[in-house]
Amino acid sequence: MKRLLLLILLAFNLQVAFSQTFDVVKIKDSGADNKRINLVILGDGYTSSELSQFETDATSFMNDLFAEEPFASYENYFNVHIIKVISMESGASHPGTASDEASYSVPTQTVNNYFGTMYDSYDIHRLLYTENQGSISTVLATNFPAYDQALILVNSPYYGGSGGPFPIASTGLDSGEIAIHELGHSFVDLKDEYYPGDALAAEAINMTQETDPTLVRWKNWIGVDNVGVYAYATSGNAADWNRPHQTCKMRYLGFPFCAVCKEGIIEKIHDLVSPVDSYSPTEATISNPTFPIPFLINTIQTIPSTTLENTWTLNSSTYATNVETVNVLESDLDTGTNNLTVVVHDATTQLNIDNHESIHVATISWTIDNTLGIQGVIANDFNISMYPNPSNTFVNFNIENTLGKDVLVEIISIDGKKIKALNLSNSETSQMDISALSRGLYITNFYQNNTLIASKKLVKN
Repeated sequence: MKRLLLLILLAFNLQVAFSQTFDVVKIKDSGADNKRINLVILGDGYTSSELSQFETDATSFMNDLFAEEPFASYENYFNVHIIKVISMESGASHPGTASDEASYSVPTQTVNNYFGTMYDSYDIHRLLYTENQGSISTVLATNFPAYDQALILVNSPYYGGSGGPFPIASTGLDSGEIAIHELGHSFVDLKDEYYPGDALAAEAINMTQETDPTLVRWKNWIGVDNVGVYAYATSGNAADWNRPHQTCKMRYLGFPFCAVCKEGIIEKIHDLVSPVDSYSPTEATISNPTFPIPFLINTIQTIPSTTLENTWTLNSSTYATNVETVNVLESDLDTGTNNLTVVVHDATTQLNIDNHESIHVATISWTIDNTLGIQGVIANDFNISMYPNPSNTFVNFNIENTLGKDVLVEIISIDGKKIKALNLSNSETSQMDISALSRGLYITNFYQNNTLIASKKLVKN
């Protein structure tokens, strides 16, 4: 009997799985899916006859998103896909049970939509949400498992939305604004800059209990574009929490993201995608090359004008800067083994890297044997953290890179003298004692295989 029941359950689960296969359409193609951030938009409350309207609504949201900074500058880093989920009935449920119903004029209704999205969630009318998060995950796993972020558009003309792992927004009033705000929560873990309640208050990119402007996590933005340390309220628990701005999109719809939130979004983009799209040569061995040897990188450009910068080094000496192609002559090479490296980083003014203590760089290295040709190609992405900064006692360093290579850290005085050095192992945090250093500004250089991959300012106070 147990075996028969198991077979019946298996058959039922297979039927459910097959029923969740829907049409997937790529409405924005910036490059290969494995080299872009894949934003996937699913519809709820769209019947089979309304799927063309869903594609129109999804495209409208996409256009709103990429008109908003910093997504506008990094549009080329994203692909957008839609999954045409079919609901039995149109719209979203509204039980009419929220305590604030008097503020809204929305008809009460029960709708058989696919994901079960409804208003009045958690006793708040505008909280358009579904408890069926597993259904969303199943549809994604079945139809587009390589997604980076998913979002639900609900076919309803009434204001509403919610955050969570999968942001949800209606297609009604301020639909694009709501969806972008909720995407800030889900994609980057930005916090509301209106007080979200004690349960949701937490240390984050744009929320802190620190009050000292010299110690707050967004200290380098203080005084820029009205960034400061603003209490959420003057009394109660909210008075213990601070935000960086008074009119950020994470507080009010219709306003841009503040500088702090923009930086957080850009850092998330760099966490997910390397700025180097491709490179050449890719072969591990090229024997008897013809000189000059061409080396090429293709980068994912920011727009309207690129903010990416690069430095090419040959045998640890600068060879070229801010070009995507170099031609190496035989006379440039030493006898035997040579190393050519290009380091790419983002120099956008929307990033102040001392603020969040992170540097994102990508490197490509070729080993050239002057007698045999190109012997190997190595691509690497780095995420380097240095904190606290400023400091008067200890500084912590952490390095994460895709190849798991060690990095040499050197502290350099302003007059160019090497003061201290430290070897960093991948994915480990190491501490350096700087208590004996004089107060002032120092340069911290990071090297791999004798190649400079990044520099940061260190302030000793």
